[in-house]
Amino acid sequence: MRDIVFTRSGSGWIPKVIREDGELKLMLAAGADANHEPRTFTFPIGEAHLAVIREDLARHLLLWSAVLPLCDAAGTQGRLDENAAGALLDPVLLSAPADVDALFRRIQWERTRLAAHGADIDLLERGQVCAAMRAATEGSNEERAQEYHANRRRAERGTVLGPLDAEILRYTGQYLHGSTIPKRMPDAVDPALLPQVMRVIATAEQACAGMRIGLDPRRGTRATDKRDWDRMATTVDAAVRRAYPELVDDAVRTVSFLMCSEAVDRSRNTPAEDDEAAADDDADLGESARKTALSFTDDKGGEKKWLRGGPRTASAEFWEFVADRSAANNEVFTIEDEEMGEGIQLHFYADSIARITTVRHGEAGSDPQYRVEYRLVDGIGGYRNLVSAFVRGGCAALEQHGPWMSDVAEFERARRQRDAR
Repeated sequence: MRDIVFTRSGSGWIPKVIREDGELKLMLAAGADANHEPRTFTFPIGEAHLAVIREDLARHLLLWSAVLPLCDAAGTQGRLDENAAGALLDPVLLSAPADVDALFRRIQWERTRLAAHGADIDLLERGQVCAAMRAATEGSNEERAQEYHANRRRAERGTVLGPLDAEILRYTGQYLHGSTIPKRMPDAVDPALLPQVMRVIATAEQACAGMRIGLDPRRGTRATDKRDWDRMATTVDAAVRRAYPELVDDAVRTVSFLMCSEAVDRSRNTPAEDDEAAADDDADLGESARKTALSFTDDKGGEKKWLRGGPRTASAEFWEFVADRSAANNEVFTIEDEEMGEGIQLHFYADSIARITTVRHGEAGSDPQYRVEYRLVDGIGGYRNLVSAFVRGGCAALEQHGPWMSDVAEFERARRQRDAR
């Protein structure tokens, strides 16, 4: 039989006092079980403890803060150490304030809960927990708790935010959670500092004007080119640090993260055909050199045909094929012009490409002969250029994109030397 003896109305999470089978107990929810549901813990208390819990909100909250680490230690299935929990009752609830402060300098305790319930942050950080809780409230302010937790994490890394640093992080929405995708939130910024924040943002925008971050279909339909990202981030970081050397790393990084994220969004919203349309045509090859029919295949039996005159360019169709089928065990893709007897094979696992030309067609049951030449490739941008060149002019158009190596041993040496660097 369980009856609730005392509960506070301000928050359902503050521990309750219950009577279970005639015994007073403190009951609190904390941690989670294997199914991610909150666990409930209880341990015995006395009438004197109940009296303090009823009358003194600050002591009630301090007891909660002191017991929570014991609940965390119980994990998803373990039992609460009731002896350790019971040993906290008299020191937290019945001792003089100085003794309580001394106790909290020796034990683990949950600071964030106290911050949520109105604790004075400065006093809390100085270890004056009783004084810090004089303005305690039953209701909790979770945003205040999150800010306190975020600032403590930064302090542990040795980072102290200045006023402009903090407002830049608020502008991007990353003040509380650094892993959040940044966005522009001017309404979250102190109006007095908003003009300064916007000047920092303008510096970043000017630094990366004209730069773009392409997609990387080798890693799926929404993956981005890491090299492009790093290049833009480095450019923005350097410009912002040069103009505002007083900004901390967190503020600078959030600005470059914002610029890169917005560039990625623009790429994802740009039709794939624009990638080929933006490429320079090779004037020497002429319109007649363009491919009219191509076959795309992968290493797992996938195949797709493309015919000129359709709604999409060959490059767009090919890279969509790659994005849909590329995987850790599927990293070889081929584009073949059967009529011309030529093609290219992309080896994503080795950052290399082969161009394949038919030297002699098979006749009277004999096998055809091919010339195979290899080249190292510099990232997805290099692959895009080579695919676009082949689509525009076949293997002949790739000649200017050498060097090409026909000796396999020579090529493997070149690849090992590159990888060693």
